[in-house]
Amino acid sequence: MSELNYIPRGLLPHQMEFLNSLAPHTGLIGGFGSGKSEAGVIKTIEKKKAYPGIDVAYYLPTVPLIKGIAFKKFKAELTSQGIPYQLHETDKEFKTPFGKIIMRSMENAETIVGYDVGYSLIDEADILPHKKMKLAFKNIIARNRTLLPNGDVNSTDMVSTPEGFKFMYEFFVKRASERRVMIKAKSKDNPFLPASYFETLEEEYTSEQLEAYLNGEFINLNTGNVYHRFNRKEHHSDKQITKGNVLHVGMDFNVTNMNAVIHIIDKAVAYAVAEESGLFDTQQMAERLKATYPGHQIVIYPDASGAAKSTSGPSDIQILKRAGFTVKAPAKNPFVRDRVNAFNLALKDNKQHISYYVNTFNCPVYTEALEQMPYKNGEPDKTSGFDHITEAGGYFIYQFRKQSNYISIK
Repeated sequence: MSELNYIPRGLLPHQMEFLNSLAPHTGLIGGFGSGKSEAGVIKTIEKKKAYPGIDVAYYLPTVPLIKGIAFKKFKAELTSQGIPYQLHETDKEFKTPFGKIIMRSMENAETIVGYDVGYSLIDEADILPHKKMKLAFKNIIARNRTLLPNGDVNSTDMVSTPEGFKFMYEFFVKRASERRVMIKAKSKDNPFLPASYFETLEEEYTSEQLEAYLNGEFINLNTGNVYHRFNRKEHHSDKQITKGNVLHVGMDFNVTNMNAVIHIIDKAVAYAVAEESGLFDTQQMAERLKATYPGHQIVIYPDASGAAKSTSGPSDIQILKRAGFTVKAPAKNPFVRDRVNAFNLALKDNKQHISYYVNTFNCPVYTEALEQMPYKNGEPDKTSGFDHITEAGGYFIYQFRKQSNYISIK
């Protein structure tokens, strides 16, 4: 097969190189906004056009990413090319005159079954934990087996921002071969991004993260402790709860090991002022908070999975609401990397601003966990015993960082 017969519409050089690569595996690895996903969408559609009647597949880490991002991008590109389509959202498939574009989540590899395709595109391969991505990849290449005309190769390509030395590094660098082509791209290679975009990223990310998320470089994002910016002296505060304070409580749900970190907010700065750890269930936690802090408005920032599960009858979030608390539960938890990044930036951003302090006397369990929480295989180590209370605090901090107009605690 020759290069795809695609007429470029302002595409960038690295996007065109990716589109025209005929290698069995081509990876476009770049920073945020470098046009990776757009190139992946276009190549998937061009492969569909090149092989009428043969289905192709497009993969993302989660179903919400498929529904929230992929559907929109494919609709826009198909429309711009004048290709009629039908989107079957339940089946997550686009039907076109050339055949189907099948979309699947990689989160549960066992669901990647029951169909055959002639081309596969994996978007954001480094989002998933390494082991989970390796299992998904095995299932993806097993499905990529429809015989193509003229002896053409069944390619499985990838586009992703690097997340340390994970799947993309292992596949394209550590296990490099002639069958694997790696294309690198920087965010600043895209002239259509505004200068303010880079300024915002530079304010919100560490220097190591900027190498990955702006320059598309493989770099160790997980050196040392997870909360490596925490220092019990630098981040200590003597703040105490006083009458009239609104209490902002980050909470993690676990039977026999419920954890909560209680905060107050003053002039855009958050203070961890108390903790609850090792409680039996959500009901006991609700009773403890009501008894310990009578007369205070209590706002809970919980683990989002509490909407579906229960540690004692009704769902965890239902129990909290029935106790009279305000509950700010997102539809789904943030990615671990985003929660950890928000936490470390609250401890000190690139302008050396601190927006998070801990009363280390009142929060001894939390303080120890922040000091010692390690990484394991690129992820916070859930076997360390420090994960539950730091996740509780992290659920609050993530939402705290997302909101800019906090006012005084009174």
